[in-house]
Amino acid sequence: MTQTFSSETANAFARVRFIMVRPSHPGNVGAAARAIKTMGFHDLCLVAPRFPDVLDLPEAQSLASGATDVLAAVTIVPTLHEALAPVTMAFALTARARMIGPPPCDIRVAADISCNHLRQSNNKVAIVLGTERSGLTNDDIALCQRICHIPANPDYSSLNVAQALQLAAWELRYALVVAATLPLLPVTDGQAEAGSEPATSGKIQALMTHWEQAMVAVGFLDPEHPKKLMPRMRHLFGRNALSQDEVDMLRGLCTAMIKTARKQ
Repeated sequence: MTQTFSSETANAFARVRFIMVRPSHPGNVGAAARAIKTMGFHDLCLVAPRFPDVLDLPEAQSLASGATDVLAAVTIVPTLHEALAPVTMAFALTARARMIGPPPCDIRVAADISCNHLRQSNNKVAIVLGTERSGLTNDDIALCQRICHIPANPDYSSLNVAQALQLAAWELRYALVVAATLPLLPVTDGQAEAGSEPATSGKIQALMTHWEQAMVAVGFLDPEHPKKLMPRMRHLFGRNALSQDEVDMLRGLCTAMIKTARKQ
């Protein structure tokens, strides 16, 4: 089932902008469009991309795969100033520690700050990412309110820009969904099949009787010396909260075991 957001939550998602500064690889732009759509966002902005027609290039179209609507709606501007014009809180995503600049935080903290900031209906948040080769400049970072890091292997912390954007989008989605008390797992509107309902105690006990008979029939259980086999079997099946279908399946196995043992 497609998760349905309230108008308030949907509005919060609409007020998050992802900004790629001077992207050079069309494939990363397409992958970025797909990344944010999978997390429920739609606002992607490019600052001075290497190729003016980047949105129409085959690699961008191919890697957008299913998110060509987001790709088609991309905003392209010549400067980061213009990209940030409607934004009230911007996070500069970088892998490097900076001696000067805004205060740093990790991406999860940034997501929580963003979630609280978006409670005000006029506020807008941006995640800013730099070029594939060199990241953001100090001048770029100076335009943002916070520096943001993705905790990674300190010996190799450089993420592909589209991958970094995906992680940022996921953290933002998680924070917004939790704040709105929406389900984190897929749900279905359909009713569960009857056989998937938990088996009753009576059915479980009948299974255990049948199971014991089957183990005796195949010679696995010696009724004269049962030791603790059956209590352990009861604990085993009890831990697994069997459904009605599972009990029926195991009863069928017991019947087949007994029939086979009799033939032999």
